[in-house]
Amino acid sequence: MANTKVYLEIVKQLREMITIDGLKTGDKIPSERELSERLNFGRSSVREALRALELLGLIETRRGEGTFIRDFRGHQLVQLLSTFILQDEKAKHDVFETKNYIEMDCLRLALKKVDNRHIATLKEWVIKAENFSDDEFFHRIIEISDNHLFLRMWLILKEYYYSLNNQPVDYQRGDYLVLLEALGEKDAGKTLSAYGKLRNLSDFNDKY
Repeated sequence: MANTKVYLEIVKQLREMITIDGLKTGDKIPSERELSERLNFGRSSVREALRALELLGLIETRRGEGTFIRDFRGHQLVQLLSTFILQDEKAKHDVFETKNYIEMDCLRLALKKVDNRHIATLKEWVIKAENFSDDEFFHRIIEISDNHLFLRMWLILKEYYYSLNNQPVDYQRGDYLVLLEALGEKDAGKTLSAYGKLRNLSDFNDKY
C-alpha cells in the first residue's frame, strides 16, 4: 500500500510539474536524476513511475536523447490519469460537484445574455433533435454564457466525470424545457431550481 501511495504521489507531482513548466507534446522532461532531486523521491521510485507512464503511452524514451512527452490525444489521457490520480471517493465527489457548480455559474451568466431567439432555438432542438444529449445542451448554454475559461474547465471535468462514472443517466427532455422556460423568464431562482431537479440534487435548496 505504501508503494502505491509513493507511485501515485510521483505521478501527481509529475503532472503538476508538466503544467507549471508549460511542457507540451514533444518536449523533453528532466532526467531521472533531476526528477529525483526535484520531487524528493528515490531514483528507483521515480524510475518505476516513469516506466509505468511509458507503458501507458504518456511518455517515450529515445536512446541517447532522453524522455519526451508523447502525443497521447488518441490514448484517452483523461481516463488514464484519472485511474491513478482520482482513486479516492473524495476526489471523485469533487469532480461531480465542481462540474455542477460550473454549469450553475454558466446558467447565471446566460440569464444576463440569453434572448428570445436563443430560447426558441434551444427549445426546438430539445424537442426535435435525434442526437439530443445532456452534454450538447450544456455546451450550448456555456456558449451563450460566453466564458471561454468556464468552457475549457467544463470540457475537462466532463471527461473526468465520464471516466469515473460509467452508468448512463436517463434525463427527460421535459426537464430541459422547464429549465429553458425559467431561463427565458430570466428568473434566477426558477432556473437554478430547475437545474437542481434535472441533476436530482435532493439537498439543492439547502446547499445552493
